[in-house]
Amino acid sequence: MKIAIQGGQTSFHDMASRQYFNGRPVELLECRTFRHLCKALLEKEADFAVMAIENSLVGSILPNYALLQEYPLHIIGETYLHIRQNLMALPGQTLADIHHVRSHPMALHQCSYFLEEHPEIRAIETFDTAESAREIRENKMEGVAAIASKLAAERYELEILAEEIENLKQNYTRFLILSRKVANNGIVPNKASINFHLKHQVGALAEVLDIFRKFRINLTLIQSIPMLGHPNEYAFHIDLEWPERESFEQSLSVVRHFSKEIRILGIYPKGVLPYDYAGRAA
Repeated sequence: MKIAIQGGQTSFHDMASRQYFNGRPVELLECRTFRHLCKALLEKEADFAVMAIENSLVGSILPNYALLQEYPLHIIGETYLHIRQNLMALPGQTLADIHHVRSHPMALHQCSYFLEEHPEIRAIETFDTAESAREIRENKMEGVAAIASKLAAERYELEILAEEIENLKQNYTRFLILSRKVANNGIVPNKASINFHLKHQVGALAEVLDIFRKFRINLTLIQSIPMLGHPNEYAFHIDLEWPERESFEQSLSVVRHFSKEIRILGIYPKGVLPYDYAGRAA
């Protein structure tokens, strides 16, 4: 089973894929960008893809919502990963030796408090956390640190100079599992992601949201996405959960009358946080 991920081995995408597929043999297709990831899956270079969509500290990854609109892929599942960020460098280095830190932009944002406390360290954006660690090891980059997982430090034999430097300990990233086909794994779904474009009229969004309320559908996310080439017009991505599938189907049939276009991105089982928001282990 080949899984397309953004980044390399020991990255958080790698960890999320292994968590979701729960020990099944997995071969990784490492992609530099999320667009490359979507193209690789669509062109059958991989069987599934794992793509980050939101983080509890820095919010939604807006370009990835746009990719869900652009590519005809299906969400078949989701998984939440507890993200712990660590500062690491070549053995023998100390924090006082570090003048640059390299990592993915999202990781740098998640550790902004730590970086503000160390203004002498210049942050450099890279395409992946784990690859930043690998480059330090392979190029023997003294005075340079990476922000990445403990797993990356172990794999590339780096020393951790500061542990768990994320702004808040309840730091989670939600990852979507993508496929070319609709899910058919026998698991009863209780969540859906839909995308729709409303008619340009007063109160259109409020009317749609009220329909879901009447059918007792729980909205767990509402994200507006600008429509390219259409100033002041937006598509909406909504995640919904329900106690009964029939309620979802009925609500959707009513919502269709209010929208210019609606697309079901996926119907799937909702993921479970490995840790709750009080920070207690599950």
